[in-house]
Amino acid sequence: MAGLYLHIPFCKQACHYCNFHFSTSLKQKDAMVAAILQELHLQKDYLGGESLETIYFGGGTPSLLGKHDLDLIFEAIFKHYPVAAQNMEVTLEANPDDLTPLKINELRSTPINRLSIGVQSFSETDLRFMNRAHNAAEALACIQNAQSVGFENLTVDLIYGSPSTSHQQWAENLSTLVSLQIPHLSCYCLTVEPKTALAHQVKKGTARPVDDEHAAQQFEYLMEAAQRAGYEHYEISNFALPDWHSRHNASYWQGKKYLGVGPSAHSYNGQSRQWNVANNAAYIRSLLEETLPFELETLTPVQRYNEYVMTGLRTVWGCNLLKIKDLGFESHFTEGAKPFLLDGTMELDGENYRLTKSGKFLADGIAAELFADSGN
Repeated sequence: MAGLYLHIPFCKQACHYCNFHFSTSLKQKDAMVAAILQELHLQKDYLGGESLETIYFGGGTPSLLGKHDLDLIFEAIFKHYPVAAQNMEVTLEANPDDLTPLKINELRSTPINRLSIGVQSFSETDLRFMNRAHNAAEALACIQNAQSVGFENLTVDLIYGSPSTSHQQWAENLSTLVSLQIPHLSCYCLTVEPKTALAHQVKKGTARPVDDEHAAQQFEYLMEAAQRAGYEHYEISNFALPDWHSRHNASYWQGKKYLGVGPSAHSYNGQSRQWNVANNAAYIRSLLEETLPFELETLTPVQRYNEYVMTGLRTVWGCNLLKIKDLGFESHFTEGAKPFLLDGTMELDGENYRLTKSGKFLADGIAAELFADSGN
């Protein structure tokens, strides 16, 4: 089984913190859809005939696509790729301001069965600070409207650690989603990424930088509140009620094959990784010439080990020692893990090394300490 990711590189406006590839001009939307259809055709053999068990529309803002656009894309997918006979997970990322009752009903008539809603906060102050296109009322209404027409499989994005988000507001954001019985939450710490509007504002002093202690306290509260509400903390940023894990994202963390279509999209087939050009015009031009615009990297044993450590430690399943042994780095990993076992940020359960609650906020740093270099 494999996954398909489609990058839709358009947004109504630029969020101050975002460094993903997108354009705020929709002039090339039709040409982009045509190019995506062409790439789906040209890449039909990439997954080696494995059936798709998940499809994920990301971006950008995929909810800017019309039903006709989606119908064309699904037609191409089902024409060129075998799909799982039952239970395929089909996710579309959506902004609250796009999810009008009419739009939700249109989406309900497509194969999409899961919505990932970019709420980020129910606070007007937060939303203005982030330069989101929606308001708090729209955030609440779109969730209720989606539920009313039968979208049960919902995940909602929230951002914590923002200088605009008080501890009280963070608690209210989580309480709202718990009361709505949202089955899946994705919660991300605000990061000041280079070359974003937020980075420029912090440099100029017109916005406060992210305070690590403030963010850590909100992450701690997040873990405790989610646990009380019955959510499993199955990946650093992801929380799910029983049986509501994101199957698409879990496939990334578990090393399954996936094809990425669209500008800047990444693909992985077990041995190599490739990524498309992050330029809309160049992407469209290349596909018009029936040329795939990607760069490719064949993964070395060190890279495969490092990727496994980086992704595995972020999950509830952790890193399996037998898998690490197969990759050839057993002694390197076990020696490196000793200090973290001693200080309580990591635990060993049978053959699985996992981060403890105190280690989760330090996941990236711990993984970096366990990485191998080309000399290993």
